[in-house]
Amino acid sequence: MPEMSALVVVDVQRDFCPGGALAVSRGDAVVPIINAWIQRAWGEEWPVAVSRDWHPAQHCSFRSRGGPWPPHCVAETPGAQFHPELLVRASVRVFSKGSDPDREAYSAFDGVSEVGQPLALWLRARGVNHLYVGGLATDYCVKATVLDALAIGFGVSVLRRGIRGVNVHPGDAEAALKAMRARGARLIDGLTPPRER
Repeated sequence: MPEMSALVVVDVQRDFCPGGALAVSRGDAVVPIINAWIQRAWGEEWPVAVSRDWHPAQHCSFRSRGGPWPPHCVAETPGAQFHPELLVRASVRVFSKGSDPDREAYSAFDGVSEVGQPLALWLRARGVNHLYVGGLATDYCVKATVLDALAIGFGVSVLRRGIRGVNVHPGDAEAALKAMRARGARLIDGLTPPRER
């Protein structure tokens, strides 16, 4: 089967960037890298999907409910907006996740489009079998997205320069990369992807 690729951008939102409620160190540094990939995807006519946390005010992951995180990416608040320089245009499909107050949702595959279509179905409907994945954060939502993608049969390339980790514990991000690679993901260091053969 010929390879049909798509780009999946995970949670590049204000609250995960410097100054946000749950900032990833240098999280905004992924934006120019990912933008270059978005432009490449448009040039190659690949589908582009972006996920976002879109939490209710009392989400189970928040410390007020016993979760590990401060409130972040609450729906319709500035912190939930995409980074202002991220190239999110009409041709990019947005998938919202974490809207159920009682359910964790780290993976972009937990997300649905504005018409309720899950990410996996949207990709399959476009004949996609390989994903390029970048975004925030390496050791949580990126890792969950990549492992879910591999588990349901997508090939995955991780944009190593287009991700950043939270590293709640030292080494978490590196451990996440190892786990993704062990499951079959490919790590790409270059800014520009190689031409498909």
